[in-house]
Amino acid sequence: MRISSKTFGALPFALLLATLSACTEESTPVTPPVEPATVATDAAAAESLDTALHREFADYSESLMRRMLARNPEWSLYSGRYDNAHQVTLPDETRRTEDLLFIDAELTRLSQFEPSNLPPELRIDHNLLSNRLQSMRWYMTVFNEWQWNPASYNAAGPIGLILNTPYAPEEDRLRTVMARLEQVPAFYQAARANISNPTAEHTELAVTQNRGTLNLLGSSLQDRVAASQLESAEKDRFEQARLNAVNTIEGFITELQTISAELSQRDRGRDFRIGAELYESKFAFDIQSGFTARDMYERAVAEKNRLHDDMDAITITLWPSYFPGVEMPEDRLTRIGQLIDHLSNQHIARDQFISEIERQIPLLAAFVAENDLLEQDPSRPLVVRETPEYMRGSGAGASVSAPGPFNPTADTYYNVTPLDDYNDEQAASYLREYNQWVLQILNIHEAIPGHYTQLVHGNKSTGLIKSLLRNGAMIEGWAVYSERMMLEAGWGNQQPEMWLMYGKWNLRVVTNAIMDYAVHVLGMTQEQAMDMMLREAFQEQTEAENKWRRIKLSQVQLTSYFTGYAEIYDFRERLKQQQGSAFDLKTFHNTFLSFGNAPVPAIINLME
Repeated sequence: MRISSKTFGALPFALLLATLSACTEESTPVTPPVEPATVATDAAAAESLDTALHREFADYSESLMRRMLARNPEWSLYSGRYDNAHQVTLPDETRRTEDLLFIDAELTRLSQFEPSNLPPELRIDHNLLSNRLQSMRWYMTVFNEWQWNPASYNAAGPIGLILNTPYAPEEDRLRTVMARLEQVPAFYQAARANISNPTAEHTELAVTQNRGTLNLLGSSLQDRVAASQLESAEKDRFEQARLNAVNTIEGFITELQTISAELSQRDRGRDFRIGAELYESKFAFDIQSGFTARDMYERAVAEKNRLHDDMDAITITLWPSYFPGVEMPEDRLTRIGQLIDHLSNQHIARDQFISEIERQIPLLAAFVAENDLLEQDPSRPLVVRETPEYMRGSGAGASVSAPGPFNPTADTYYNVTPLDDYNDEQAASYLREYNQWVLQILNIHEAIPGHYTQLVHGNKSTGLIKSLLRNGAMIEGWAVYSERMMLEAGWGNQQPEMWLMYGKWNLRVVTNAIMDYAVHVLGMTQEQAMDMMLREAFQEQTEAENKWRRIKLSQVQLTSYFTGYAEIYDFRERLKQQQGSAFDLKTFHNTFLSFGNAPVPAIINLME
């Protein structure tokens, strides 16, 4: 039954029955004057029923969220809950059957609540839960990534999290790791049974990342266990579990290498491109935007042209200062590219890359405070670290690993991939890409007031659902929005060079959205994509190669940056126009971030 408070004006049954009886006493009943007390009674009764409905949904939705967490120990771990951290989700056929039964039962229960009868905050929770359940079903039964993506199988993430998070005494955490290691053979056995007609690209990634897992389980873990206070028998048991896990993973890597060799002999196997139908569905589930994927592709193309106009105007102004007496090329992309190429030589030294990032973080925090841009929380630490090896290989050089809402005071990690694996030419190209201006914008995006700041706010927001069901377009969109907002507020002292490099950086966001759609849906080739990145987005060779690798290994996620940014910026500008002098930037930021990680259209709904 669909629960609705609109039935008979939401009157309680006794009052409804009395009303119907009164109407049957006269063939032509005369409506008596309504006393104020009667109106108040009816309104109170309706409000009471609404309140009961809202409470019922709130209780059910939170219960559902906790049951979903209990069913997925890995998700629970990343959310900051450790009560079932010793359990490993085995990705086998039995588990998929159970998951589908669970999904269908909960979708049926969820459909009994009419969203229009819920207040806005609960309506968003309803939409988020419905989207998540339907998305889970689609991923399992239509997208079927569990078959063709071997890189989705890696035991390292939860183990690394347990080892690096001091949520319990060292020995207790090592026992939890031991319990997970003992389940590694079964985990990879299920993975082997699942893999069918994989893509060559995801097979190669799985080899790279599982090699990183072997390093995680190597000599440093042995030494850690040896130095611990575990009993001698426990240490022996741990070592046996570790060796069994290592042997299992080595065998998995060998099998993947065999598959990879076979794929190269028969024209690479399955195409990594997913096509228009799957792309639009994945965009709808993952992004939860007010736009279609095609809409955002077309808007990104228009934005690319606008950015070129702005960057050309800056180039024409700066040209005489950097190239005195040199004639400016007629082609605008050529002259923009030459100026960017010249400025990109100003970058940090290779051995100071990570230390320079660490130096800039407190400067960004001070700027936000001095300009009163939004609330910060110095009690929530940000730790810059080298990207763990098992997380490398996807083409992303920097990322943030944030604690979940159940453990919000734990460290947030700013992962920076060192340049150790680059030769001198590749390292020089990378450092030119992240020159002295772009590196600042990267730190705004990843740290303050970008991902780190937003996720701190997100973990404080009301509502478990909005905190846990993180919307990627909101998270990435906020980080991109924060870049422009900081420059507008004066970071970089309005230097035209900074704005030029911002244009170059923002072109990455825009061309990401263009290329991701164009590659997966329109068949854009590697040569065409590289030309767009190198010639139209002014990227360095190493950056462009990494991005092409990332496009092959992911779908839709690269559109989340531009989609979320466009929606947030449009909304802010609309509010500024509506409110005029009453508009307050800090209030806008704090209010927007207070709704957690909900989709941008949902937050706009609440704020309006």
